[in-house]
Amino acid sequence: MIMRLLSLYLIGLMFGIGISISGMANPAKVLNFFDIMGAWDPSLIFVMGAGLLVTVIGYRLVLAQDAPRYGDRFRLPTKRDIDPRLIAGSALFGIGWGIAGFCPGGAVPALGTGRAGVFIFIVSLICGIFITKRILHNQTAP
Repeated sequence: MIMRLLSLYLIGLMFGIGISISGMANPAKVLNFFDIMGAWDPSLIFVMGAGLLVTVIGYRLVLAQDAPRYGDRFRLPTKRDIDPRLIAGSALFGIGWGIAGFCPGGAVPALGTGRAGVFIFIVSLICGIFITKRILHNQTAP
């Protein structure tokens, strides 16, 4: 159990360091990627490309194993259909990212900067999660 928690911590630490080094904890850098008619900054493409390359290689290496190191089996998503909830969630994610300059994964390491905007984003994100859970729960309740 301790080794599992330590490995999770180290993975998160590496992600946070990568986000910080790449500048993606700075919302202005992300927002400049979307500003194609102004101060366009294409560096986000390279960060995403590097992340995609590492993911493709990592999944191939990890999934070649019979089971994960700290678990009995792999727990991968099985749902593959594109439905309205997926489209709406993707659109909301993109709109929020474009407005705030943060995605959830990049905002968590940015908490270390102490900027108020990061905390406002994280609190808004958590509120949105609870509101969505409540709405979805009410839709499925008899």
